[in-house]
Formats: sequence, structure tokens, C-alpha cells
Amino acid sequence: MPDALPVLLMTRPRPASERFAEELRQKGLRFRCVISPAFAVEPTGPLPDVSAMRGLIFTSANGVMAWRSLGGSSDLPAYAVGAATARAAEASGMRAHSAGGSADDLVAFIARENPPGPLMHLHGHHVTGEVAGRLGDAGIPCFNAVIYDQPEQVLTDEARDALAGDTPVVLPVFSPRTGELLAKEYAEAPLLVAAMSEAVANALGPLHKQELKVARRPESEAMKEVVSDLLKRALAGDY
Repeated sequence: MPDALPVLLMTRPRPASERFAEELRQKGLRFRCVISPAFAVEPTGPLPDVSAMRGLIFTSANGVMAWRSLGGSSDLPAYAVGAATARAAEASGMRAHSAGGSADDLVAFIARENPPGPLMHLHGHHVTGEVAGRLGDAGIPCFNAVIYDQPEQVLTDEARDALAGDTPVVLPVFSPRTGELLAKEYAEAPLLVAAMSEAVANALGPLHKQELKVARRPESEAMKEVVSDLLKRALAGDY
């Protein structure tokens, strides 16, 4: 068995990382949490004109944060990719609808709902899914607006020390871009990776991994299930 608690290496922005780690602790899991965001979230503006819009689309809680920090209103309904993004929108005073999964789920959900348009997708400089274009093809007018940037951040010394050690490291990876950034790293430690999707797993490329598991759904709850399993196995030395 390992002599120390496994490391949970979180690479999301700090508030989201702290929230995810706390939810795992509430399940009774034991670990040492190291937070080293792979990228920062910097609202850029200008605030887009949404006076003609009938709803807003968010594919991450970062988009909600940027929208509110730029002074965006909470008057319009929000269509969110998943539960965590919907909770962020609701906490900001919006009436939110969650698609419960991926960008594909979001497009399908909005197409089924067929809300009056036009809509606006508010997102970062790095975005995937072609949400606005696909909704337009489905007959729902939708526009794009970039409202934040995500500059790359280097791993902290604490994170690199964890990857270079011999204590098992459990690494949740939530996006292909994060996977691409982490693919530049090398791990001497036993590395147990939880990927949010196959696209995320593929983006990790040559990163040394003891084990790689993909969440059954691209959503926070499914990621918690995979990470919980990997933490238990790391604690027991079963890897």
C-alpha cells in the first residue's frame, strides 16, 4: 500500500477545483489536493449587444462568470451545457435550462425545445462544438460572442513535484485543450487519469499514464464517479 495519501491534481480554475475537491471530501474520500490551473480565465469584453436576443447559451461556468463580471444582465433565459453551468447561471439570477451533458446534447436539447430566436452563445477564445452554426442549420438563429480568454498557465512547482514523486496521482481532465497542455508534461509518479470524454483522452497523447478511464457521460457527476473510483484504488494500492 502507498505510504501517503494519493494526490488529487486539479487543473481547472481554482474556484471550480476547490468545489470539485470539496464534493469528493463530502463522500468520505481521503487525498491531498494540489491545485494548478492549466489556464486562466480573463474576461475580455466588450459586452456584446444582446438587446435583440431571446436567450443566452453557455458551454461552461467560466462563460457565466465572465458575462456577469462584464456587467451582463440576468434577464434572458440561459441554456447551459450541463448541471454545473446551469447552477452557475442560476446563482447569477438567470432562469437556466440544463442539457445535462456535451455540446452535442446542448444542440439537440435546444433544437427539441425550439425556443424563439435569436440566441447568443457566449464563450471563450478557445471553443469547440460549433454550437451556433449547428443551431442555425437546425433553423434556430444563433450568434457567437467571445467574452473571455484562456491563457495557458505553467504547472506549479508543487504540481510538478507531485508528478515527479512516487505517490499515486489522480488527475481529472475536463477538456481537450487541458489534455493538450498536459500532454507536454511527463509523470514519474503512478498517474491515474479520469477523462471527461474520448476527445479528452485522445488529446492527452503521449502523457505517461498508469491508467486512463473515461467518464460514462461528459458531465461533472460522471467525472466524480470515475475520480472516486480511482482515488479509492490509489489509496488501496490497487493500480
